[in-house]
Amino acid sequence: MKLLLVVACALVDADRRVLIAKRPEGKGMAGLWEFPGGKVETGERPEDTLIRELHEELGITVKEPCLAPLTFASHAYDDFHLLMPLYVCRRWEGLVEAREHADLKWVKAGKLRDYPMPPADEPLIPALIDLLGA
Repeated sequence: MKLLLVVACALVDADRRVLIAKRPEGKGMAGLWEFPGGKVETGERPEDTLIRELHEELGITVKEPCLAPLTFASHAYDDFHLLMPLYVCRRWEGLVEAREHADLKWVKAGKLRDYPMPPADEPLIPALIDLLGA
């Protein structure tokens, strides 16, 4: 089974809310909410992936010292196994905008389970609740 490395980020605003993004129509798992991020390309470091993906998807600039690893998910889908580290970021430059997602929402950690997410994202929620409170 192929191993796929995807990196995700929990952007946390001043009100301790986490940004989630709705997958657009036409993509796998369309309509589900996820933490922004993306696939780590060959030869790319996870931090570099996040910096690139957050700029492409949300139009923001993130510096590597602002990315803190928090936890990870390991999930077997039917045709691949996903390994997904989750970083937390509290500082960025620019205004968050939905460039590639159908919608964005700022949500308290304790309310994240109210939004349907891909199976690999769900195990990340408890660490965010521990960090930020409900």
